[in-house]
Amino acid sequence: MSEPENAGVGNEPLANGADTSTSVGVISQYVKDFSFENPNAPAIYQVQGQPAFDVQFNIGAAEVGADVHEVTLKIDVKAQMEEQTAFVVELSYAGLFGIRNMPEEHLQPFLLGEAPRILFPFARRVLADAVRDGGFPPLMLEPIDFNGLYYQQLEARAAEGEAGEAGTA
Repeated sequence: MSEPENAGVGNEPLANGADTSTSVGVISQYVKDFSFENPNAPAIYQVQGQPAFDVQFNIGAAEVGADVHEVTLKIDVKAQMEEQTAFVVELSYAGLFGIRNMPEEHLQPFLLGEAPRILFPFARRVLADAVRDGGFPPLMLEPIDFNGLYYQQLEARAAEGEAGEAGTA
């Protein structure tokens, strides 16, 4: 029989009841801030055609307590039809995540990549309902690879750092 991976250093057993395994759980999800504007109603409903959308995302994370992190997914959408603003939606959708015993090198990728992936379907529903309730067809955003975006930004920052170092040499 082999020793468990989380056995103590030097083959010493862990103390009875010691919790050393990584644990992650969603404590709560909520709308933190929300705004829907329909600045050109009712005239905008007379305009025919498909709106052009500008969708912006921002992700923030903060430790709010011992082993508790808040991740906020901010989504801003602006829809234009024939040079007129159809609607503007600003949503900050947040979640509290209980995280224990996660190695430091995995914490930031989780908070900025995996946690937004968990929150996104719920935020997308809030947006779709608000746009529909504003008199427009529901806005169904495509799924987003937050993990891929996180690693792309990490690589871009590393490349910028290398370029900056090469320029000062």
